[in-house]
Amino acid sequence: MERDSRRTDFTAASVVRREPRRNLSKSLVSAALASLLRATQGLRESSRRIRSHARLASDLEQPLPVSVVVLGRQWVFGTGNLRFGENVLLYPELHLETQGEASIVVGDGAVLSRGVHLVAMAGIRVGAGTMIGEYSSVRDANHRRDEGTTLRGSGHRARPIWIGSEVWIGRGVAILAGVTIGDGATVGANAVVTRDVAPGAVVGGVPARELKRVPPG
Repeated sequence: MERDSRRTDFTAASVVRREPRRNLSKSLVSAALASLLRATQGLRESSRRIRSHARLASDLEQPLPVSVVVLGRQWVFGTGNLRFGENVLLYPELHLETQGEASIVVGDGAVLSRGVHLVAMAGIRVGAGTMIGEYSSVRDANHRRDEGTTLRGSGHRARPIWIGSEVWIGRGVAILAGVTIGDGATVGANAVVTRDVAPGAVVGGVPARELKRVPPG
């Protein structure tokens, strides 16, 4: 028992003696890698954007302008019938879906933030300079409930969505089928937009209601 105790003490002491050397090695390797990553950050970021742009372009039916900035992986489903204007900024993890004859058109200088969902079965238009906040959902179709048929088998009703220019849509907004949002409007975070929004209006809530108007300019 005494011998086992001495062996345990000896082993513990060895670990304690090795620990500073291990930490020193880890510190040196980490510092070297951090220095290398800092030195190559610009190159790696450029490479990532080029790869992301090329991957998105390969999923689309329409040419993707070179000026579109693609910051990460995008998910394209359906027909790939999307068209982007110049200088659009696309954050990672967008869900972009078109079915049938529907298309999605995004105007010059628009911004789609991380996790935005655009799903078109009739058509979606996003105007120039419009910004859509993280994890917002723009879907132009709703499920039907047909008697004697499962929800999944009942199909949908679709009406196009039109979003004007210089519209500011906050985080987590849901825009439903058939809605038109006028130029310069603002939609507060987490609102559910079920009806048209006038140009320059500020709306919020569930369902979204007009809170005030912002004069043009």
